[in-house]
Amino acid sequence: MGSNEVSAEALMICAPIRSQCVEQILKEMHEAKAQGADVVEVSLDHITNFHPHNDLQTILTNKLLPILFSYRPKWEGGLYEGDENIRLEALQLAMELGADFIDIELKVPLIAYSVGDRGLISQVLCPKFGGFFVYGSLDGNPIPGMPSLETLREAYKLEHVNEDTKVFGLISKPVGHSKGPLLHNPTFRHAKFNGMYVPMFVDDLKEFFSTYTSPDFAGYSVGFPYKEKVLTFCDEVHPLAQSIGAVNTIVRRPIDGKLVGYNTDCEGAITAIEDALIEHGCNDGGACLSSPLAGRLFVLVGAGGAGRALGFGAKSRGARVVIFDIDFDRAKSLASAVFGEALHYKDLANFQPEKGAILANATPIGMHPNIADIISVSEETLEDYELVFDAVYTPRKTRLLKAAEAVGAITVSGVEMFLRQARGQFNLFTGLQAPDQFMREIVLSKF
Repeated sequence: MGSNEVSAEALMICAPIRSQCVEQILKEMHEAKAQGADVVEVSLDHITNFHPHNDLQTILTNKLLPILFSYRPKWEGGLYEGDENIRLEALQLAMELGADFIDIELKVPLIAYSVGDRGLISQVLCPKFGGFFVYGSLDGNPIPGMPSLETLREAYKLEHVNEDTKVFGLISKPVGHSKGPLLHNPTFRHAKFNGMYVPMFVDDLKEFFSTYTSPDFAGYSVGFPYKEKVLTFCDEVHPLAQSIGAVNTIVRRPIDGKLVGYNTDCEGAITAIEDALIEHGCNDGGACLSSPLAGRLFVLVGAGGAGRALGFGAKSRGARVVIFDIDFDRAKSLASAVFGEALHYKDLANFQPEKGAILANATPIGMHPNIADIISVSEETLEDYELVFDAVYTPRKTRLLKAAEAVGAITVSGVEMFLRQARGQFNLFTGLQAPDQFMREIVLSKF
């Protein structure tokens, strides 16, 4: 990469522009500046009927931001298929006319970054490892694995990142739904803790943990589908997480680098359900003095990591647990552990609960982008549940919760569970006390 004027000493956020005409390029440059970009990348290979001298002169004469010009050939993932000398001459002309940067594709690597969901961390961790150029997409033009300009400015605030920043992240597949960075990063800054929270798309746990061994990678949230599988990669597991058989939080212990697994899902979910029942006057006294769940039927859909946390939490409060799962053997395993009953998932639609029962969805059914999906429960039986809980938090109000609300049930969103388990994670990650009200305000405004 070559440059004319712009110093590489400060971190710069770059918005890619891949429009087919000069007029649209100039329009999107206005948008990029309004959304906080420092630089734009103009992909010349995307311009239809590109006339180098006229088009470059027009763009540079009307530029609002420093420009990086790229002109990528097919062999580098671009659209250009012509003569290599002509391509390089156009980039040379851009430099002569006053381009701030040019991106030259030669058949040797000069600068590298990753794209796609796996490549997101190569963007947001760039300043930690000495980079100065970070890409961010324009609103309305999402690029897989590339954060938006707004996300870079609001969630990550990369100007605060340096070589001493501790990295925390979500281990999951997929990770696109995660709103963890929107909550954890502002909370780190609020607490004056030098940390960065990033989504980490992982499809091979063994390779991941053998690669990310540096103490800089100080802890992880664990999401679907790894909450059970990840136990084998922990050096130690907290007794609660061990009994549940699921870990949603891992901390690298500073004194020896060992990975310690915890579960903050259990208390996060169960206290959210209990508090909603108490708020609606459903603590019937007598048998319910210890917990409003005591003695109730707790119908749990899903026996994976989140389901195990809910099942053990409900059992600990004296509820009677019935479990449905597509994998009947998995349902039986959890039922045995919590002295409950396992039923086939196909029977959920006709299952008749007793009045006052609790229904909890611990599957990803209904999660973005599949927001039209719903677990196989009928509207008629929903009327018999006093409270319906959904562990899904994107969207905040799932189709299941809307249906439950329509028949008068108390509803608890996965957002509440997310907030509570995140507070527990913050405490473990930082050794500090989570700022409860600050975190709740973020959730209410951003989720």
